[in-house]
This record gives sequence, C-alpha cells and structure tokens, in this order.
Amino acid sequence: MPTLSINFDPAVIAHLLKASGDDTVHVTLTLGTGDKPSSPRQVFPHGPLADLMQAGLLEAGAILSFHQRRANRSGRAVVTPDGQLVVDGHATPYPSPSKAAEAVTGNVINGWTLWHVEDGRTLDVLRRELESRNSQ
Repeated sequence: MPTLSINFDPAVIAHLLKASGDDTVHVTLTLGTGDKPSSPRQVFPHGPLADLMQAGLLEAGAILSFHQRRANRSGRAVVTPDGQLVVDGHATPYPSPSKAAEAVTGNVINGWTLWHVEDGRTLDVLRRELESRNSQ
C-alpha cells in the first residue's frame, strides 16, 4: 500500500490554531509526484474580486460577513487565493459576492453592498476606494 504524506504550510497551521470550534476551514489537497513534496502552484486572483486583491485592499483568507436584522439571518464567507468566496455551510466556492450572498439569502441580492470586511467596510466601499486611487 502506498504511503500518504500530507505537508501543511506553516500559515495553514497558524490559521487552524486561531480557528474556533464553529469555524469552517477549507483545505485543498493536490497530487504530488516523486519523493519530494510538490511545490504549491502559484494562484492568481481572477474574477470580480481580483482587482481588490491585487491592490492589497482584500487578502486571501479575509473573512466577510453580513447580518440582516429584519430577516434575522447572517452569513460568513472566506476569500480564496483565486478570488472566490467560500460560504459557511456550502462546499462549492462562489465566483462573485452576489452569488455568495444569494446562496445564503435565497434571493437575488447585491453582494457588493451586503458583505463587510472585518473593519465594517463593504466590498462596495473597497471598490470605490480602488477607483479613487486609480483616478488620481
């Protein structure tokens, strides 16, 4: 029987140590070849969040959240290195903020104005900050 070897980057271990019991941690495994561990392939953000990520306004691993008091619902998502959103309770990443918000609310909704970063700014505010930077 072959031997299975799993190596975690120290950043993954640090993230796991900070996670609470209610957190969802997503780990992607890839197949390596030979005796040496394979080098992780470099992932570049693409899609709607790519510009924010490339400008340093949004990072992979950032936690986005929202709370709608009237509907008594909330959501939490994590930004992946390729610019998608992994929503708690959903196995498949979503390619846009609006698709991720729709997965939680069940309604077509503007995810740019719904999702907030940890400091309270919405993705729409971050997008406007980037536009302001680029226009100067």
